[in-house]
This record gives sequence, structure tokens and C-alpha cells, in this order.
Amino acid sequence: MSGPLTHIRVLDLTRVLAGPWCAQNLADLGADVIKVERPKKGDDSRAFGPPWAKDENGKDTTEAGYFLCANRGKKSITIDIASQAGGALIKELAQTADVLLENFKSGDLASKGLGYEDIKKINPKIIYCSITGFGQTGPYAAKPGYDFMIQGMGGFMSVTGERDSKPGGGAQRAGVPVVDIMTGMYSTIAVCAAIANRERTGIGQHIDMALLDTQVGFLANQGANFLVTGESPVRLGNTHPNIVPYQSVPTKDGAIILACGNDNLFNKLCDLLGQPALKTDPRFNTNAARVENRDALDPILDELMRKRTTAEWVPALDAAGVPCGPINTLKEVFENEQVVARGLKVEIPHPTAGKVALIKSPMRFSETPVEYNTPPPLLGQHTDEVLRTVLGKSADEIAALKKAGTV
Repeated sequence: MSGPLTHIRVLDLTRVLAGPWCAQNLADLGADVIKVERPKKGDDSRAFGPPWAKDENGKDTTEAGYFLCANRGKKSITIDIASQAGGALIKELAQTADVLLENFKSGDLASKGLGYEDIKKINPKIIYCSITGFGQTGPYAAKPGYDFMIQGMGGFMSVTGERDSKPGGGAQRAGVPVVDIMTGMYSTIAVCAAIANRERTGIGQHIDMALLDTQVGFLANQGANFLVTGESPVRLGNTHPNIVPYQSVPTKDGAIILACGNDNLFNKLCDLLGQPALKTDPRFNTNAARVENRDALDPILDELMRKRTTAEWVPALDAAGVPCGPINTLKEVFENEQVVARGLKVEIPHPTAGKVALIKSPMRFSETPVEYNTPPPLLGQHTDEVLRTVLGKSADEIAALKKAGTV
């Protein structure tokens, strides 16, 4: 591996998405990631199908697409953490690790002698990252948390969806589990920052990540809008609370997104539409005025944009310098010339599917590029290898652990 974290070993005790997403990022960056899974069942997301990856004959394998999205670059070892012998193996692995990731409920691992304070005693430099629904403190600390419920509790759904006054109005979750993904991303940043700090100071630390904290944290402009006004933002569908026009508009055969992020871009749009008077209309001549008068501007734009198809509008808008884009299906996304040129679809050899198609990491490095040599692992695929090469177990010791059901 050539990534910037090739000197780092990660012990990954997480499952489903937020934790595995963080671990996959670290693996993409070159870290040696050992994923610990339950014997026989493994990560919950292994069962989140269909769809399943297909083998070379087009038949379903046992590898769920959901699992494949967040587990490339890792080694899988199965350990019964609940057993005394399994706990001892986790401690042995933790002694060799730079980072430990876990997303058990608050206090669960501590009750097994595997909490931060326990691991710190045997590896004082460990960076121990805990990912939970609500964090290690507060009245909700013991509660389980899931992406969908946190999207609701954290305010995301209150600003997502069509306006209540329109057909189909009401709260909506995002089409992908954004809270899990963003928590994984923030966790990656936190771990990398802790690694940098340890390399300077020699000190490890505990990182306390929470889905709810993350959701509130990335309310971004909507959160700030509330804090400066005291008024809760409302759902606006595909329009923007602070910029107009920054929205989807109908075309002759569908819809297109306009992204006029300033007055100059709006003026270019008016010229293209043959409506120079809109530029000087006091209702629309500044962004602030357009935000106040969006209900007057929207029907004007809708009528004008319906005169051409999406395919006709895109090159015309591009030529005029007006940011725009079609609303693509995923099939159209992966056929898009820019997506193809950037190589965002990558195929990796796989032991049962022959090869699997995955989405390339968006991180691009000039000197330490991300490599795609290791597919998402089969359950327990690397158990013997890790026990032998990392912990120095003999063949007889491995056989005894298997016989006891520890691995």
C-alpha cells in the first residue's frame, strides 16, 4: 500500500455503516485495518440484501451490496468478544494497534474489560474512537441510535422535503444514510488529527463521536439561520433558503437544476432567457430581493424554462456561463463523461464474485495515491493470517481457538 497511513494499524470493532465508513477511509489511506466480526454471522450489514453481488455466471453470491460499500481494504477476523478467550484476543490485538474503533452501546465494552481505560493500561498510546448514537455522556447516552431516527431528532428532516403546502409535502429523510456517513467522515478527521497529535506529543486519547452531535453539527447554514433569528427554518423542497434561483425548474421533458449563486449569474440567466427587464425589476435585482419575492419569480422562470428540453437547456446554459445540471439516475451518473473520466467506478477482484464494482474514494493524492487491491473481505477470511502473523499464534493454538468457538 502506498497511502499516507501505511504506518498505522487499525483494530475495527464496528459494524453497519458509521464505523465501517471511517475504517474504510483509513484503509483507503493505507492503514492496515483488521475488522473483527461475530463468528458465523459477522457484520449486520452482510445480511442487508438483496441486492447481492453477482458471480461470473450472474448468480447471487452471499455478499450484500450494502456491506460491499463500506468494507474494502480490510482483513476480516471472527472473534467471540463475549467470551473470556475472545476478550483476551482483542486485548492482544489492541496492544499491536495504533487505533481502535468501536460502536457498541456506551459502557458495553467497558463491562467486558475492553473499554478505553482498560485498553489504555496495556497500550497507553492507543487512539480509541467510540461511535454511538448519543455520545458517552448526557441523559440519552445509554440509548441506541440509528441514522433514520437521528435525521428526525436532529432537525434534518424538518428542513428536507417538499413544502407542506404543496402535494407530497412533509418531512423526508435523505436518500442515503447521511448521518452515518457524516459521522464516519468526522470520525476519520478526528482519528487523523489524533494521530498527528500523538506523533508530536506521544500521547493517545479517547474520541467520543455521536450521531446526534454530527447531525446537529452539519445543520450548517440552516442551523445558523435558526440561531440568528430564533425561528425554525421550514421545508422548501428543491429551493434554497438563502439563494434564488438555486432550485430545480421544469423543462419541456423533465427538470433541470439552476444554481445562480450570485447576481451576476442571475443576470446571465435573464439574458439567455431574453428577459433583460428581470435584471432591473426591484423585486429581483438583488439576491435578497429574490429571496423575499421567490413566489413571484418562480412561475416566471417555470414558464420560460418549459420551452426547451433538458438536453437543449444544458448546453445553452453552459455556454452562457450559468451553472446547471440534469437530475440523473444512477445509471446516468455512471455513464456521465466526467464520472467516467475521473474513474469513479473501480472493479476489484473478489474471491466469490470474480470481481466487484465499487465507487472510488474521492481523495486524490499526488504522492501517496489510494490503491484498490483488497476487496471487501469474506467473513473470517483472514482469521488464520492475522492470528499467525500479527499475534504469532501457532497452528495448534489456532486450532484450539477454533475448537472452543472463540474464533
